[in-house]
Amino acid sequence: MEVPRLRESSLEVDSRIATLTFKRNDVRNALTGTALIDDILETVNWANNESGVSVLIITGDGAAFCSGGNIKEMYHQSGTFAGSVIDIQDKYRRGIQQVPLALHKAEIPLIAAVNGPAIGAGFDLACMCDLRIASSRAVVGETFINLGITPGDGGAWFIQRLIGYQRAAELALTGRLVKADEALKMGIFLEVVEPDSLLARARELAGQMAAKPPQVLRLTKRMLKLAQRSELQDFLDLCATFQAMAHHTEDHLEAVKAFVEKREPVYRGK
Repeated sequence: MEVPRLRESSLEVDSRIATLTFKRNDVRNALTGTALIDDILETVNWANNESGVSVLIITGDGAAFCSGGNIKEMYHQSGTFAGSVIDIQDKYRRGIQQVPLALHKAEIPLIAAVNGPAIGAGFDLACMCDLRIASSRAVVGETFINLGITPGDGGAWFIQRLIGYQRAAELALTGRLVKADEALKMGIFLEVVEPDSLLARARELAGQMAAKPPQVLRLTKRMLKLAQRSELQDFLDLCATFQAMAHHTEDHLEAVKAFVEKREPVYRGK
């Protein structure tokens, strides 16, 4: 398997689990002013087309998961934040807004291993994933309003679908920071673990998914996403089609045989 060479992140694959780690701790893994957006897009596109990968974990190196926008660039009105209104909106459309589009279309499960603060667009990035496991040191915040801006990366779309409109509104309109334990109670995090256990727990969860039939894992992920925007009858028609496809896989027959024979199945992704 050929793994893409990223500019400012590392990408490792083990037992069908890919781990993308941001390597810009010097700027707390900010998305703007770095190559991290390109790394995310390249990784998701690669994973979608790599049959040997079943799950992608996204995490940060150093103290932070992701700090979102680069405050220094905002202060100097440089980079993404330079130019006319038309220039800036075009940079958003062609830059950071490509991340939610890519993650929303990811064909494999995405797990955010939130190792530290996830602020602004960094918080939104975590919410774009399917599951979030957090370190007890994690802090999250939809903090755009504190800087006099709006969630330009589409975060308001994802957060209210995760925790409901009222809680999302409270976070977006106050810009307050939320510690890990409260975020767990709100349903933002699936689990909170000690920092030294974070990646091990994320990989354990990913391993449970990666052990399933690869083709059907992807079909199930697609079903979950399509259910969010489909009418029931249309969705049921799609379910019937996906189910018929699954019944014709070799892995389905292997799963049934293994169940009857009381043994562990051996899946081949066929």
